[in-house]
Amino acid sequence: MALDHDTMIDPPIETLLEKVDSKFSLVTLAARRARNINSYFNQLGDGLGHMIPPQVSSMARKPLSIGFEEIAQDKIVWTEAPDEPEVDADADAESADSADS
Repeated sequence: MALDHDTMIDPPIETLLEKVDSKFSLVTLAARRARNINSYFNQLGDGLGHMIPPQVSSMARKPLSIGFEEIAQDKIVWTEAPDEPEVDADADAESADSADS
């Protein structure tokens, strides 16, 4: 007897976990995208237009749900953050000293 039960999570968590390498990555990616979507909706009407709108047609009203749908449809993907270039403290101090002279 198979246990088929409906969950409130749509898309299913199993589908979402196939798109990332860990639960932590999923949570981080979805939360970041939800903040971006929220910022997009908050800036509407300001004429700024620098935020990326939702990439899926969704009946969901919550930014996190929209973010999960985008992940499930491969509209956004998890990538490692680029390494920040190493800053040479001595070079920065020298350039600051020369700017003061």
